[in-house]
Amino acid sequence: MQTKSQIRQLLESSGIKPNKRLGQHFLIDLNLMRLLADSADIQKNDVVLEAGCGTGSFTAILAQKAGRIIAVELDKNLFNIAKEQLSEFKNVELLNIDVLENKNTLSRQMTNLLTLAHEYFTGRILLIANLPYNVASPVMMNLITGPTKADGMFVTVQKEVADRMKAKPGSSDYGVLSIIMQAAGDVEIIRLLKPSVFWPKPQVDSAMIKYVRRQIKFDRISDKVFFAGIVHLFMNHRRKTMHACSRLDEAKIKDKINWADIFEQCNINPQLRPDQITPEQYIAISSCIKQTK
Repeated sequence: MQTKSQIRQLLESSGIKPNKRLGQHFLIDLNLMRLLADSADIQKNDVVLEAGCGTGSFTAILAQKAGRIIAVELDKNLFNIAKEQLSEFKNVELLNIDVLENKNTLSRQMTNLLTLAHEYFTGRILLIANLPYNVASPVMMNLITGPTKADGMFVTVQKEVADRMKAKPGSSDYGVLSIIMQAAGDVEIIRLLKPSVFWPKPQVDSAMIKYVRRQIKFDRISDKVFFAGIVHLFMNHRRKTMHACSRLDEAKIKDKINWADIFEQCNINPQLRPDQITPEQYIAISSCIKQTK
């Protein structure tokens, strides 16, 4: 593990500074690094994805526990530092790419490597990372609804993102992230983090989050992509009524739907707003439509 002074020295020796545009805030509290890794209870047959590995300090902890690490770092300078720092670990695959191919898709190179690793190390696929602030939500969403799915996520994120993950229907923080994560698993805040545990200090508080996919929940969603589309359809117009939103469905859903019947079958008042509908009710809506089609 690297202390703050060691990280600064590594960057200074390469003539670089943390890149704010890329959301680079290094976790420098060694006890918190251990807590995050320990929270995941990593086993030797687990495959770990670390998005934004920085100088490789946290990666080294993960590499001692997991079967395989896929560590991604977009910044070429940090990638080169991490490559040197992690040269002794043969179970680490370092990628100098963007974790996102686009907003709605994870990097295919990265997911292909995860799939290959999981054919040999047949435990869980875990996201464990001090996530760059600018990619946190889309990365987590894609690891639930995309073709490559995480069994668990143990990450640091901005507190406002953590609040959205845990938010309940009717609250201002309740949104697409809340619905999809709670529909598929359980979310827990492990620890709230002050700016002082990062370098450079961010302007906001952060949180350490635990997400565990619950198969009994996950299996209720027959088509994850379709389910996410339904959630977006309504939550993109959260101040309208469910009835009003359903009239905007043509761009999202190709087949004609009798929304009055869907709402009735799901026991949903069409005059409610989308942010008053529970994750379970959104699952019911998407399942009912799939059965009808």
